[in-house]
Amino acid sequence: MASTKDIQRRIKSVSNTKKITRAMEMVAAAKMRRAIEGVLKTRTYANLSWGTILNLSRAVKEGEEGMHPLLTKKENIKKVGIILFTSNRGLCGGFNTAIINKVHDSIKKHHHKGEEVKVEAEFINVGKKGSAIHKYYGYNITADFPKKDIATEVTEVIPIAKMVIEDYLNGKYDKIMVAYTDFINAGKQVPRVKQLLPVDITTQDEFLGIVGQDEKIGVDKDLLDKKQDKYLKDEKFTYEYTFEPSPAEVLDEMIPRLIEVQLYQALLESNASEHSARMASMHQATEAAGDMVDELTLFYNKARQASITAEIAEISAGANALAE
Repeated sequence: MASTKDIQRRIKSVSNTKKITRAMEMVAAAKMRRAIEGVLKTRTYANLSWGTILNLSRAVKEGEEGMHPLLTKKENIKKVGIILFTSNRGLCGGFNTAIINKVHDSIKKHHHKGEEVKVEAEFINVGKKGSAIHKYYGYNITADFPKKDIATEVTEVIPIAKMVIEDYLNGKYDKIMVAYTDFINAGKQVPRVKQLLPVDITTQDEFLGIVGQDEKIGVDKDLLDKKQDKYLKDEKFTYEYTFEPSPAEVLDEMIPRLIEVQLYQALLESNASEHSARMASMHQATEAAGDMVDELTLFYNKARQASITAEIAEISAGANALAE
């Protein structure tokens, strides 16, 4: 059994660690509240903007005008650009590992045939921990953008949006995806990979930020699914748009704004998920440190009791020896 001094040093060390993790939990909780507030404020706008652009795109498709280049699917997909949202720091549990593994599994599922690589994938990282995608899986990273812990303006994603739009139009990529972690609640976050370009007007994929079923979190998913089905299946339900000066010019302005809004919402979702994961991780670490202190205290008491018993035995033996 270790000496009482060693156990006391261990108890002090674990107690100090507990104070640190407790402080980090409180900081993460404060950041999480701000991040969740930002997420809830923008979800409705992001989802309505997506629905509006889909309706505009269908109107153009059904008309005589040609399809916009950002709406036109390419036949042979050879190269995919993936915008990956991760954190700048660790100590957030499996947050980064989950989204990186999700992206890797998605690439293997859709762009590999056995061991043969059908499509080359390159990454645009937002957050320092995204570099692990190269370290563990060997994917190329073409750009690395800084990420703030709390996003406050859409201008933070405008450089990313401009770059991917230009790369897509110039033919560098045949498809643009965005990988982020969807915030459901403080205890649940879901990693997702969503197609960003070309804008797919036939998709029935869920909108950003509404994976959960809880109405209190965001948009009611069941209600939204019913509305989507009505939009897509009900022939009587149609929109009529008048484009001025022309459909091409309207879409030239609106689609880039849509991409910016979608990227900004993905950033907000990722930030809220990150701070929630870090708060939960630090809470678990604090509880584990508390349990360890209790266990070490028990060991200390046993060691001290054993030491006292040994001293009493030695005193008794000495007294008996003197008496003889």
